[in-house]
Amino acid sequence: MSNATPNAPAVLDIWCELQCPDCHAALDDLHALRERYGDALELRLRHFPLEKHKHAYAAAQAAEEAAAQGQGWAYIEAVLARTQDLAARGEPLLVEVAGELGLDTEEMDTSLIDGRHMLIVDADQAEGKAIGVTGTPTYVIDGQRLDGGKSQEGLRTRIEEIADRLLGR
Repeated sequence: MSNATPNAPAVLDIWCELQCPDCHAALDDLHALRERYGDALELRLRHFPLEKHKHAYAAAQAAEEAAAQGQGWAYIEAVLARTQDLAARGEPLLVEVAGELGLDTEEMDTSLIDGRHMLIVDADQAEGKAIGVTGTPTYVIDGQRLDGGKSQEGLRTRIEEIADRLLGR
């Protein structure tokens, strides 16, 4: 069921939320995958904010604003590295991280107020639910869903096996 065209990157969708300790733990795997594959494996963050984390929805919107300002992954990783701070401080932390990365903090603050990125977050969440995502992180590559919310043991190896096959390595 692979629809990869020659020389097109393989795609890894990562259903994630930025206040999730398990997603924080998955950062090492994401770095390793990026190092191993570079641009050959496209990592796509998909938003799946969980209700139990009260700042996750705002964080997802903030990540979209950071992407609009050209710093999506840098922002995602900076917030994921501080999941406990996010739990304690909420939106002020989201704006602070934007400032640390040199983003327009006023625009970040405004985007959280006007909700301009809500539709993207809602669409990701709806798609995730439709394909059976129940927790984060969940990975989807070549139509296969790998659930990292319970255990991440062996997941990176499985992703690499599929990516290698897709990329003809």
